Amino acid sequence: MNVSIIRRILGYVLILEAAMLLLPCIVALVYNEEEVLSFLAVSVICLLVGAAMGLKKPNDNVFYLKEGCVATGFSWIFLSLFGCLPFVISGVIPNFTDALFETVSGFTTTGASILSEVESLPKSMLFWRSFTHWIGGMGILVFLLAIVPLSGGTGSNINLMKAESPGPSVGKIRPKMRTTASYLYLMYVFITVAEIVMLVAGKMPLFDAVTTAFGTAGTGGFGIKNDSIASYSPYIQWVVTAFMLAFGVNFNVYFLLIFGQFKRALSIDEIRWYFLLIISSTCILFAATYHEFYGASDALRHSAFQVASIITTTGFSTADFDMWHGAAKTVLVFLMFIGACAGSTGGGIKVSRFIVAGKSVLREIRLYVHPKSVENMKMDGKTLDKNTVKATNIYLITFMFVFVLSMFLVSLEGHDLLTNFTAVAATINNIGPGLELVGPTKNFGFFSTPSKYVFIFDMLAGRLELFPMLLIFNPVLWKDAFTQSIRKHRAKKL
Repeated sequence: MNVSIIRRILGYVLILEAAMLLLPCIVALVYNEEEVLSFLAVSVICLLVGAAMGLKKPNDNVFYLKEGCVATGFSWIFLSLFGCLPFVISGVIPNFTDALFETVSGFTTTGASILSEVESLPKSMLFWRSFTHWIGGMGILVFLLAIVPLSGGTGSNINLMKAESPGPSVGKIRPKMRTTASYLYLMYVFITVAEIVMLVAGKMPLFDAVTTAFGTAGTGGFGIKNDSIASYSPYIQWVVTAFMLAFGVNFNVYFLLIFGQFKRALSIDEIRWYFLLIISSTCILFAATYHEFYGASDALRHSAFQVASIITTTGFSTADFDMWHGAAKTVLVFLMFIGACAGSTGGGIKVSRFIVAGKSVLREIRLYVHPKSVENMKMDGKTLDKNTVKATNIYLITFMFVFVLSMFLVSLEGHDLLTNFTAVAATINNIGPGLELVGPTKNFGFFSTPSKYVFIFDMLAGRLELFPMLLIFNPVLWKDAFTQSIRKHRAKKL
């Protein structure tokens, strides 16, 4: 394993985090808050540690998927460990585990919180919480690829991008990976700015608009008010609904639309199923909750908002859906697992995986009827190769294994089944709120320290598509790396 290139990438990540920590410093200065010193101190620490890690050039710039996964997993761990320090140093969240939970929840765009009251937090801390969503939405390593010319070659860069980008597959929208990453971030910034403009047009304060747009763009869900989005106007709620759905779409679709390939963009199966799920789920919620609101327009607005929030795994709320009809809550739990499109900023298992799994089941049923028939599965008009189907099946099995194990570990605390089930579902799918004790009006602060670390792992694993996090905890990997290091050391002596 190429440890030297991993170390260098981690150094770059910390230097980037040092630069990003300057933004909440500016916010603290604008609002005359003493937290500026906390952010500045952590920024300097990140810069020094990052520079030290990246000082020595790697022996070999080429790295494969294994190194890409390890670098990605450790990048997000380092990002969170250093990112939580402003909370601890300032005393806003003095407990390290709670601060780490909050920060991991931010970077992984989960939005689950241990805070029971957020409106009293300093503006700079509220900004940092929301900004972590925006950083984590598209991914820190995608940003790194966009601005830093890594010399490992296109094959190495795509291995890094594959390990971080959400969804079953990552492709190049331009010949060079650096150009691809740049296009993705340009679209990401453009849509974020568009939402800020529309929110400000609806008379939302600029600070509120920026932090809300960050949370929407990253499909994160950290609110700056205790009631999330409920106290804002219907216009603002509709704007947030529209942009949550927009950020749940595969960004390759926007690229195709920009370059006039409308037919190709609209022919993507995942997009059609994504909007079909949204429309049908909204209709079910509307019918189930109509009697709980003052009129059809209110019921439609709250139903559409909550469907958009859950399927995109954003986690904002305009109502306490934990009090809704059982059918409505059941639909929302299903949407928690389905999630958004591959290649979006949303979490969950992804719509495309369910399409592949569904096609596999239907093919198997047809084979029982016609055992000798040969049938190829197609998606977007193209034949699905066996590797894609195999990868989807392995992912679903791995997901179930991690989910069940997490459920068991959390259940040792003795809380009710629905709380444990939806708490794990909300964290591994990067959603935020669940039901019962972790409902939209509650938080995760009551869980014990061991359970919080289970959730921290689930949030990271869910955001990174499981395998990067599972790989770095695999003892075989480190045994091989140690053996390789010994061999190199002996070779140098000879």
